[in-house]
Amino acid sequence: MQNFIFLMLIALGQHAFSQSAEVRSKHFNIKKSLGIQGYDPVSYFNGKPEEGDNDVQAEYKGIKYYFKSSKNRDIFKANPAKYEPQYGGWCAYALGESGEKVKIDPETFKIVDDKLYLFYNFWGTNTLESWNKDEVNLKARGDKNWTEIIN
Repeated sequence: MQNFIFLMLIALGQHAFSQSAEVRSKHFNIKKSLGIQGYDPVSYFNGKPEEGDNDVQAEYKGIKYYFKSSKNRDIFKANPAKYEPQYGGWCAYALGESGEKVKIDPETFKIVDDKLYLFYNFWGTNTLESWNKDEVNLKARGDKNWTEIIN
């Protein structure tokens, strides 16, 4: 009986892992498998988002990222989960406020607890300002909403 349970857990784990790229492609904010609209995810952690070069790229679980330099690409490849944007690259405020997937301005961002959050900033509405007014609650709700979306 223990062997059966063990084998079932392995099978379920493999099934969940095999869906990862499919789930990510379905729910992440990507166009043609490209994350952050071509911006270099590592550059945000250096304080200034920069557009990456399509000649310097890496893929992580089905999502391609461009980088400003091979150094940034190598930093990303060493720990991709650290540099990927939270909530699949959708607006963090919208995910926390209503659970909706809303487009972002790739140059409107905030690093919170060493994680990258992106925000909508168009037509006079900068959701980063609203996020800053209630970050703790919005982040908690955003985490919950995103977990529900990807599961």
